[in-house]
Amino acid sequence: MPQTASPASPSLRAVLDVHARLRRRFAPRPWRVDREPLLDSLVATILSQSTTDVNSSRAFAQLKAAFPDWDAARRAPVRAIEAAIRCGGLARTKARRIKAILERIHAARGRTSLEHLRRAPTERIKQELGALPGVGPKTIACVLMFNLKRPDFAVDTHIHRIARRLGWVSPRASAEETYRLLNAVVPDRLTYEIHVLLITLGRRLCRSQKPQCLDCPLWLPCKYARRLRATRAL
Repeated sequence: MPQTASPASPSLRAVLDVHARLRRRFAPRPWRVDREPLLDSLVATILSQSTTDVNSSRAFAQLKAAFPDWDAARRAPVRAIEAAIRCGGLARTKARRIKAILERIHAARGRTSLEHLRRAPTERIKQELGALPGVGPKTIACVLMFNLKRPDFAVDTHIHRIARRLGWVSPRASAEETYRLLNAVVPDRLTYEIHVLLITLGRRLCRSQKPQCLDCPLWLPCKYARRLRATRAL
């Protein structure tokens, strides 16, 4: 089997430069910690995949309204969970995943809760969450960063796209490779702020289609914009 070249990784100086440019453009983003139970955070992150914030928030609210607690959701048929989250998109896939996760947690602990992990070491949290059906590095990192204020740099679609355009990772790098490479260089104290600033950039300017390069604060350090300048496309 042919081996692919290992993707490059950004220098600390490059990361700090991007952070400073984004901070000047979009303002500081102090670390905000969500206080909901860990299982709420996990399910909400699953519902946020491949949809908008508005739709995922509505799906989560409807799911919570449909069931008095997570154990009731665990005992419910998959079709009931699916009906509750239909507005969030990919309802059938997400319902099956949520049902499987709830059953796995209950089978392991005798209760449908993840609060035993709240004070656990980060590696144990990663190990236990990673053993749940369909829970990958991005979902785990979101729970760690947003719910527990642990410095784990989550890589979503926006950050993955921007990292490749900046030249921080290879154009063929997977999201998992990007996660590993960026976590090795992003300073712990800036994990949350850089994550939020990059997502803001991805939503407002560095979109998948028709990115607004001329208005982007990363115009100079961005390899994608540099190629466009060289071909006089801008």
